[in-house]
Amino acid sequence: MTTTIAVAGKGGVGKTAIAALLIDLLSKKGVVLAIDADPSTNLNDALGLSLRETVGRAREELTEDIKKGRLSPTISKQDVLDMRIMEALVESPKIDLLAMGRPEGPGCYCAANHMLRLSMERLAKNYDYMVMDCEAGMEHVSRQTTQDIDFLLTISDPTMRGITAAARMKELIKEMRTKVGKVYLAVNRVKDGLPQEIEKAIGDFGLDLIATIPEDPYLAELEIKGKPIIELPEDSPLQLRAKEIVAKFGL
Repeated sequence: MTTTIAVAGKGGVGKTAIAALLIDLLSKKGVVLAIDADPSTNLNDALGLSLRETVGRAREELTEDIKKGRLSPTISKQDVLDMRIMEALVESPKIDLLAMGRPEGPGCYCAANHMLRLSMERLAKNYDYMVMDCEAGMEHVSRQTTQDIDFLLTISDPTMRGITAAARMKELIKEMRTKVGKVYLAVNRVKDGLPQEIEKAIGDFGLDLIATIPEDPYLAELEIKGKPIIELPEDSPLQLRAKEIVAKFGL
């Protein structure tokens, strides 16, 4: 049984860094499928993995092939998409990575998205965990091109805009998904505790605060040197809070 975690938040709140640390921690407990659903495709750098083809491009190519009749009627379109997704899969001993890539272009992708959902469901069954670094618009979640979610972790900075975005994402996913388990909030880059206004907003929106994460003094040096986020030292604030989040998930 695959445990699925989606990490969401507006841009610039440290969402990808936290997703990468969760993936790294879970890889010590089982095999993880990491999904980079952000078109900026930074998760591979955070994990120290290379990047190949994207699923979005494979979906577009399949849609174009169908439109132009380039596929043999004797070949299953589903099998073609499955094969292209496997070609895009970046494999490592305990973490495999798929980048969803650019969002949909003009035209209808309904048939391709249906096949993509089936492909992703088949693939995910091979893993103990699936962790998705969502884009701000959460396209792949809202279009249900990924399976149901056990944990939605929304990330915010200590600003009203960030908290409001987290609340909107919570409502969006509840509207769009048939099954969502626990929904939590983590507030990143907190200095000297949460401001009173932010605490009130969290309560007013009914958000379940799972962690507050201080500024990480080790992060800037890693980013300057272009090193993976998962190389943060064990005593870094991000590492410590990521461990707390995994523990509170009961994983």
